[in-house]
Amino acid sequence: MISRARQLLAAALSGALLMLPAHTGIAAADTTSAAGKVQNIALAKTAADVKRVADYWKPEKFKHTDSYSPATPGAAAAPKSTSAAAAAGPAARTATTTRASTGSTGKSSAGRLAAPALPRKGAQVGSTMGKVFFRFGDKEYWCSASAVTARNRSVVATAGHCAYDPRQAKAADYWIFVPNPGPGGEQPMGIYVASSISLHEDWIGRGDYDYDYAFVTVHRGFAWVNKNGQYTMQDVGRLQDNVGGLGLELNRKPGTYTVAAFGYPAGAQPDGSRPYDGKTLRMCREGRTIWNAAPPLDLQKGVQLQACDFSAGTSGGPWVIDFDKGRKIGSLTGINSLTWDRDGDKRYDAVSSPYFDTVAGVVYQRAAAQSTPAKIA
Repeated sequence: MISRARQLLAAALSGALLMLPAHTGIAAADTTSAAGKVQNIALAKTAADVKRVADYWKPEKFKHTDSYSPATPGAAAAPKSTSAAAAAGPAARTATTTRASTGSTGKSSAGRLAAPALPRKGAQVGSTMGKVFFRFGDKEYWCSASAVTARNRSVVATAGHCAYDPRQAKAADYWIFVPNPGPGGEQPMGIYVASSISLHEDWIGRGDYDYDYAFVTVHRGFAWVNKNGQYTMQDVGRLQDNVGGLGLELNRKPGTYTVAAFGYPAGAQPDGSRPYDGKTLRMCREGRTIWNAAPPLDLQKGVQLQACDFSAGTSGGPWVIDFDKGRKIGSLTGINSLTWDRDGDKRYDAVSSPYFDTVAGVVYQRAAAQSTPAKIA
């Protein structure tokens, strides 16, 4: 999806990668000017559109998801040493933690735009993380993603390159989110068809990795039910009602918090080994974050999590702070964008995210403001 030339460029960044000092600050962007840079692209808007996408993803097709390609923009290498400032330990968080609710999106603490939400239906345990499946041209791809609390209860966060290919100037087609997928392609929490995607214009127009994120508004979910030998769609309700939602925190400066990254790794390491098969949700242990940048990829304000060996397939997976392992919820503060081989040993050892500042919040708010039909099946 991303040009081969850019993939090679990313892999050759050992001399170009910049580790920014831990005290570097990035001012929150003005929301008024940021709103003009957000684009919302319609995907499946009508019931007929939803049916077309649903028919493409019949149960039989899910049995072959292992053959689809995990979407990836490539990987990057880094210098063997980092700056002393970047290696400084993280400071303690001072923001007030808000307990999980059933769906509040108002600011309740510094940096928080949305509070985590538990499901309204079923067990009070979140199932917010999963996979997105989609197509560019005639080829199927997949990525990792997560449900985020929103007033429309229907927002998914993932990487920009998992929803829009700037090289082709084209949005993904047949885009669906499957939370908590089974190893054999099962969809225990339903299938959610994308209605529209909200992105920053600099990802759309330039492929700028500072904006490699997308917030996708999805329709009510459905499950396939076999009736008399024929599969029919059965409405299962809004995404957030069924799986809960991660909160959203913005403007968290690297070095001031720890974060856990999640995803479904499947791709090969640079040495050709494949320690993961993409069937199981994995977590990179919680660790400190530092600024990083790669100007050849237009990455000026990236955030890097080290000691993480994620590979292709984890793109779009959530970075979560204050993760509650019992209830499986927390707050989103980034997404997997690029993987890194920092010491050149042909094994990935870090992953990076765009910095989630106020601009990311404006993109999210555009997705949260979209409405979808009250009934799809």
